[in-house]
Amino acid sequence: MGEIHKVADVCLLAGKIMLQSGAETYRVEDTMMRIAAAFGMPHSHSYVTPTGIIFAIDGSGPAKLIRIVERSTDLQKVTIVNSISRQISSGELSLAEAHERLKQLEGKNLAYPFWMQVAASAIASGCFVIMFQGKWSDFLPAFVSGGIGFYGLDYVHRLVKLKFFAEFFASFLAGIVAMLLVAIGVGNDIDKIIIGSVMPLVPGMLITNAVRDLMAGHLVAGLSKGAEAFLTAFAIGTGMAVIFAMY
Repeated sequence: MGEIHKVADVCLLAGKIMLQSGAETYRVEDTMMRIAAAFGMPHSHSYVTPTGIIFAIDGSGPAKLIRIVERSTDLQKVTIVNSISRQISSGELSLAEAHERLKQLEGKNLAYPFWMQVAASAIASGCFVIMFQGKWSDFLPAFVSGGIGFYGLDYVHRLVKLKFFAEFFASFLAGIVAMLLVAIGVGNDIDKIIIGSVMPLVPGMLITNAVRDLMAGHLVAGLSKGAEAFLTAFAIGTGMAVIFAMY
């Protein structure tokens, strides 16, 4: 029985890391069941939603539940868990070694430094303006407003643990900065500047995962992720609507 609990703990830990890092629910379930099968327990069952994981090994003890509160995007962690899973399946890692590596991975922060994220968002905002057939004169205002908007997203999210208000404030702040820059003569086409500025806030990966989960038959997870993406888009749109009402 102790061995079964250890296998379940390893599976749940792998699933938790993947789900918190932005993996699709069907990928999380598949990885957990593959790990259990590699340790000699092929009859396992997992049920994954964006906010929780339920896992049980058939006929061997009660089901276990993990609650997922914080979710982000860290595809490097997803890749590492997949690599660990493949090593387990090929017999390269023991149960104890797998658990230790997953615990180490859980405690690591593999995200890029925050200043680099802000810089990348600013550059992406300027590039989106050009992609949407804007002028090079609009690159700089989109660069500035996009970077400030992304910074505002992180700042407000640390103060208020509600994504909707953080995303609303970020889009509003990006729009205000863009409007002020155009007003003082830096930039011309405010529509394209604002569109480029808010593109780093758009939940592209969330929408993609929602569609992939729906196609894989995970209707609850797909619909819930789709609803989350809709709320994000609504928050961004509301912030922009306020800006254009003021403009």
